Amino acid sequence: MNIYILLAHPDKESFNGQLADSYAQAAAAKGHDVRIQKLGDMKFDPILWKGYKEIQELEPDLKAAQENILWCQKWVIFYPIWWGAVPALFKGFLDRTLYSGFAYKYHTKDPLWDKLLKGRSAHVVTTCDAPRFWIWWMYRNSDINSVRNATLKFCGFSPVKVTRIGRLKYLSPEQRAAKIRATIDRLN
Repeated sequence: MNIYILLAHPDKESFNGQLADSYAQAAAAKGHDVRIQKLGDMKFDPILWKGYKEIQELEPDLKAAQENILWCQKWVIFYPIWWGAVPALFKGFLDRTLYSGFAYKYHTKDPLWDKLLKGRSAHVVTTCDAPRFWIWWMYRNSDINSVRNATLKFCGFSPVKVTRIGRLKYLSPEQRAAKIRATIDRLN
């Protein structure tokens, strides 16, 4: 299987970075073809200066991301929840990379659209310091609804699985290592 991994945490040394690296190693060891990109290493302007009125020229790292998305059969994304949402850099990545004509295309005579990234699955892994139930209760999983439903499913990814690791700041190093192992088992 072709697997594209995106570490959507700006700090590649973070727990999310450990998860992404561990998953990449495990997937490659099982014989999968793996490509990984880390937002903290990428160079691009995350701002849509003219909204979607004009497509901005993509930087090389975003062009590579599009190539990876087209190449993959499965896209695995790791990110933390900050302020009940995705990190700003990840939001900018999505805004710039998954634009009309690449990821979807609206119909001209009806309110529907073509999902141009059909045939791929996705797995989203999020981390947070709060308990998982708190994110659901307080924010109604706003980050997941945005990434899974309004972005990935909108563009044709299916199925889109979600793994959430909560109470991260309260976990000991041993508990974090166990979470990494359990998450990798779930992803494979």
